Amino acid sequence: MTLWRIRATVDDRPGYLSVLTASLALRGVNILTVQVHTTEVGAVDDFLVDAPDQLTEADLLAAVERGRGRDCWVARSEARGLADQPTRVLGLATRLVRDPDATGEALRTLLGADAVTWRPVPVGARPGIGAATMLLADPAGGSFELRRAAPRFTPAEYARAQTLVELAGTVARRAADQVTLLLPDGTELSVRPATGDDLPGVVELHRACSARSRQRRYLGGAPCPPASRLRRLLEPARGITLLATRAGSGGEAESVVAMANLLAEGDEAEAALLVGDDWQRRGIGTALLRRLVGHAERAGYVAVVLLVQAENAPMQRTLARLGRPAPVERDGSLLTATVPLVAGVTARSG
Repeated sequence: MTLWRIRATVDDRPGYLSVLTASLALRGVNILTVQVHTTEVGAVDDFLVDAPDQLTEADLLAAVERGRGRDCWVARSEARGLADQPTRVLGLATRLVRDPDATGEALRTLLGADAVTWRPVPVGARPGIGAATMLLADPAGGSFELRRAAPRFTPAEYARAQTLVELAGTVARRAADQVTLLLPDGTELSVRPATGDDLPGVVELHRACSARSRQRRYLGGAPCPPASRLRRLLEPARGITLLATRAGSGGEAESVVAMANLLAEGDEAEAALLVGDDWQRRGIGTALLRRLVGHAERAGYVAVVLLVQAENAPMQRTLARLGRPAPVERDGSLLTATVPLVAGVTARSG
């Protein structure tokens, strides 16, 4: 027996798939897997089959045509084709988590593309599939072009490929946001994006902070925010949360010493900081704020806004150390500082 891949289009009507499978069965062809891709021209059925050795490509094409299939494509397959599509996609996703630079090769493996090319030019309004090409938007900028002579790309394949590219972009951004921060006294901290798993450490940070520090962060006298609110802060729908952590010693878990939030709404993003009492006045807030502003600039926001109590002189000094223009408006005891961003201004004027 020999493994083959068969792809054919049938009318998306009841019973048409069974006619095709019956035609293959009459020739002793065993269908191992089947995927159905819905398209505007019908259902594209993708089979992995085990066929008698004496059957040729021409025999399989004839069987598909007798089964009311059209636009048929047939090719020999290998044993690795026995892995189902979800398993293959998960394997490629795991590879990209470890090495986001392998995006091109992952796309080639996923779709059996003849060529994968990355270009610095964004696709604009033209992402999608053509007769033998696929254009994918790269979230980091630029685009991927895939070429495959046969079979034609399907919308389902496009969706899988674009999701894989976006995963690689997310991993790359997280890696870029992870750095080691060296304090003036030689202490090393890790700065990285937060995840939901950081909730216990962030709760402990809030408990260790004085009421005054929490009031300056949240502009009110409430105690530690509930876990539900902190969880939303750790993984905002738009924006990013960065944590500064110190490695544990003697098998202890790392401790969170500071949290920086960038929460976006519209074309602006609001920044806020909480630094543990024992870690204040050591440059941590300035370093975190600079990274938040840099992230907002890369994301294309027009400005970063900070709400600061008028008596919060340390935060005002942190803002001044950014070295950027930041007009301030006062409303009673509350200051609103707005840091305009070059990327946002360019996007608006363009």
